[in-house]
Amino acid sequence: MQELPSREAQRQLDRMRLRRALASSAGFVLLLWVCFGLQQTFDWRSLTVTPGSTEGLLGLLTAPLLHGSVQHILANSGALLLLGTLAGMAYPRAALRALPLLWLGSGLGAWLLGEPGSHHLGASGIGHGLMFLVFALGLLRRDRASIAAGMIAFFLYGGMLLTVFPREAGVSWESHLGGALAGILAAFLFRRSDPMPERRKYSWELEEEVEQRRVQDGFDTYETRAPDDVPVLWQRDDGPREERAKVLPFRPRRGDDVPPPADGP
Repeated sequence: MQELPSREAQRQLDRMRLRRALASSAGFVLLLWVCFGLQQTFDWRSLTVTPGSTEGLLGLLTAPLLHGSVQHILANSGALLLLGTLAGMAYPRAALRALPLLWLGSGLGAWLLGEPGSHHLGASGIGHGLMFLVFALGLLRRDRASIAAGMIAFFLYGGMLLTVFPREAGVSWESHLGGALAGILAAFLFRRSDPMPERRKYSWELEEEVEQRRVQDGFDTYETRAPDDVPVLWQRDDGPREERAKVLPFRPRRGDDVPPPADGP
C-alpha cells in the first residue's frame, strides 16, 4: 500500500500546483492583452468567426485572441484568470487536454448557430468551457477536492448557466453555448486523466476495515481468535479408577432415621 505524503509535503505540492496554474493563466491573459494592443494597428475583421462562411472558419483559431473593447477584455481576463487557475490546480492534465476542445468548441458554436454576416470574437467561450468543465468534473469524480472546486466555480460564475441562451444583444451566446458543451464533453473524456487524490481515513474507518478483515477470516465481529498454545494448569492423575473415584459416607442427620407417623383411622 502506498504511503500518503505528510501534511507538510502535501502543502508544498499544492503550492507548486497553484503557482503553475496561476502562472499559466496569467500568461494566457497577458497574451490576450498583447493581441488587443496589436489590433489597433490592422484590420482584424477577417480573423473573426463569420457564421456559415468558409472564410469565417479561420476565426476558429484566431477569434478567441481578439476583443472588441477594453471592457470586453477586462471581463474575460478576470474569468480566465480565476477559472483557469482553479481548473489548472484541480485538474492539471485534464485542463491542458481540454483547452483545444474548448477553443474550437466556442468557435464552432458561433459558426453553426450565429446569424449570417455577424462577427464573433473574444475568449468568453473558453471561460464558459472552463466553468462547465470544472463543474461537470465535480459531479463525475465526486471526491472532496473535485466537489470543492465545482462549488467554487459555481459560486463565482454560476451566472454562466444563463448566458448560454440569448439574453443580451451584442453578446455571442452561440460561442458561450459551444464552449459550455465542449466543457461538458471534455469532462466526460478526460475525467480520469488526473489521478484520484489519496484520502486520509478516520480512525473509525480503520476500525471498520479491521472488523471486515476479521469476518473474512472466518471470525464473528466480537469473537476472539483461538490461541495457538494453551498452557496446562492441572493434569489428572492416571492412577487406578478406585483410587481416582471414591464415595465418602456421610452420617445421617438427627431425626432422619425416625419413621413418619402412621395415618389415622
